[in-house]
Amino acid sequence: MSVSARAVTSATDNQVCPERLVVEHITSRWGMLVLTALLDRSYRFSELRREIGGVSEKMLAQTLQTLERDGFVHRNARPVIPPHVDYTVTDMGREAGERMRAMIQWVDDRMSAVVDARAAYDRVRAERDAATEAPPVARTR
Repeated sequence: MSVSARAVTSATDNQVCPERLVVEHITSRWGMLVLTALLDRSYRFSELRREIGGVSEKMLAQTLQTLERDGFVHRNARPVIPPHVDYTVTDMGREAGERMRAMIQWVDDRMSAVVDARAAYDRVRAERDAATEAPPVARTR
């Protein structure tokens, strides 16, 4: 196991592994979508929310703040009225986002195999469950 893989998988209940937290931040449902969306261009908050779809304002704000704190997203607030805030990826965010985009593409390319594997699993599981069910008990009167 590589040093980085060992670091991410060796946290105990009493300590939080910083690498694990960063992995959680960038691979979270919204983290991945934010990073990959920002690869294409900068977005204002409401534009990004519409682009991603399905994310609440609170969750998007938390995700952006976390990614900004980790150094993946840059928040540019212009002092105008009304306030104008743009979000972009940093160089590190671009690197992570490109890797996320590659993973998403890999999943898309393999989705039919995943569907087939799920169907095969479900068939075997149903057959096993049917075989282990006890036969009905005959009632006597």
